[in-house]
Amino acid sequence: MKKDIHPDYHEITVVMTDGATFKTRSTLGKEGETLKLDIDPKTHPAWTGGAQHLVDSGGQLARFNKRFKGMGV
Repeated sequence: MKKDIHPDYHEITVVMTDGATFKTRSTLGKEGETLKLDIDPKTHPAWTGGAQHLVDSGGQLARFNKRFKGMGV
């Protein structure tokens, strides 16, 4: 490897939204710094299966439901 071209890789502390912490290695900041997350996998709807909303654009959803209402799933 070439010298002096790679960023410093060191240990930092990550603080989750619920206050839980863990240590990891990163190139962020300096040795011992803390990264406080605003959004994490414990709270974000993309990972928790949060509320999903179907948007009926132009009545397509209504037509679909009318067409296939007899099919029980």
